[in-house]
Amino acid sequence: MALSSILRDLHLAEGCDAGPRELLPQIQNMLGEERASATRIRLLRDVGMLFESADVGWLLSERGAATSPSLDELYRGLVRALTDLAALPPCETDSGDLPASAYARVPDVAREVCDVLRVLLGRLAGAEAQAASSPASARAVVRALAAPLCVFAATHVQEQPWSSPESRSAASQLLEAAVRASGSVSVAEFLCGGTPSGEQPGALSAVLRLLRPQMTKESWKRNQATKFVFSWILTRVGRPWLADHLDHVFASSLLISDDYRTENKVLGVKCLQHIVVNVPAADLRQYNRAQVLYHALYNHLYTPEAQLVEVVLPCLLDLLSVLEKPCGSTEMTRRTNRYDQVLRLVLTHMEMEYKLALRRVYARNLAVFAHRMGVVMIRHLKRLERVIVGYLEVSDSPGEQSRLSILDVLEVVLQNTWPRVQSRLGALVRALLKLMCDVTADSGLCSPVAREELLDKATRCLLLLDRYSEGQIRVLLNDVDSSCAHHDVLQCLQRVRDSS
Repeated sequence: MALSSILRDLHLAEGCDAGPRELLPQIQNMLGEERASATRIRLLRDVGMLFESADVGWLLSERGAATSPSLDELYRGLVRALTDLAALPPCETDSGDLPASAYARVPDVAREVCDVLRVLLGRLAGAEAQAASSPASARAVVRALAAPLCVFAATHVQEQPWSSPESRSAASQLLEAAVRASGSVSVAEFLCGGTPSGEQPGALSAVLRLLRPQMTKESWKRNQATKFVFSWILTRVGRPWLADHLDHVFASSLLISDDYRTENKVLGVKCLQHIVVNVPAADLRQYNRAQVLYHALYNHLYTPEAQLVEVVLPCLLDLLSVLEKPCGSTEMTRRTNRYDQVLRLVLTHMEMEYKLALRRVYARNLAVFAHRMGVVMIRHLKRLERVIVGYLEVSDSPGEQSRLSILDVLEVVLQNTWPRVQSRLGALVRALLKLMCDVTADSGLCSPVAREELLDKATRCLLLLDRYSEGQIRVLLNDVDSSCAHHDVLQCLQRVRDSS
């Protein structure tokens, strides 16, 4: 379609004498008017056809009054007007959530906006590659649009109530077009730049500046997408670039994790763990950031929510490696520290916990604590014995995740605290033999895979106990009546008798 006819359809100045400096503000005003959904979509398609049919030289024409805004500012204003059409309705309640029906019209408009912006980016990227055009102007416009396009694409590329499969696909294509137009090969390079030295700066600084007004204590819940956009962008930035933006991302992640809603706490803790893993320890310790984070995470352990504890404990373990010296150091073994403080609280919760979901989370992470702390676990051996015996007694079939994890804990504890095993030999052997008998007696409840794995891990623990007790277990097992046990149990015990 000819450019002149598209301009007539848009009710703009006829002919092609007017340049983008005159037409873009008119289009922006038209987009800002309140219109019916069908009219908006028709208008968006006309704008897309305008960008597709217009000459590249016309798109980057500098004709116009000297006092008019620069070309990149004009395009930035147009993109803002386009993305505002697909903006989410604000939430006025403290919950930060709206019903799914409030977003019914967003996916269709977002898909059309993505198509228009993708066409514009394609034309600008083509202009940069043509020597006859003005590559510097095209590059400046692409650079100016990088941040708003990234935020818009991140809003609609995720599976959320305001998106549909079609809008997510369109947003993904828009993001790929933005990455290509910037000369990058991945989203991470698009955000961070080509090299850590900053020779080819990325869009991350501009994106965070754009998000900063929305990530305040008073405003971050007004738009339900804000926290997801922030998390999506943060988790795509790693070392060494993230450290340069630590002040902003750290405060925003703490803000989300400090909310009263569990799902927001979980999202905030995931952001904080990404920061802990991807920022140097020295930067985290500066200005007491790591200590502030430690207290925030430690307080989360008092919340009896399995999904929250599941993300808090791994984050705490990563943070403790920043705050404390390695567990193998002499100073670590001589004095108590935050590892002991966290472990004491975890063992207290484990002794009293009856919810199977939380028991699985605690048992799985206790195994990581045992690996990380090593011989230092000897300071907590008495309470560990009570927890291990108690968890071996309770089934969580069919998967038996908590029992399997506790057997992993017992194996690591035995390997690191074997000089103190002698006094606890009787209680541990009884618990292991009772576990083996229970598993074989209730074979219908436990899955065959879990049953086999439980018997194997229990046998390995018996072998360790026998080794560290200098063969006492083999002597005890010689008195076992073969008529009182299942065939599989007898096979496991025979493995222990045959060991040297």
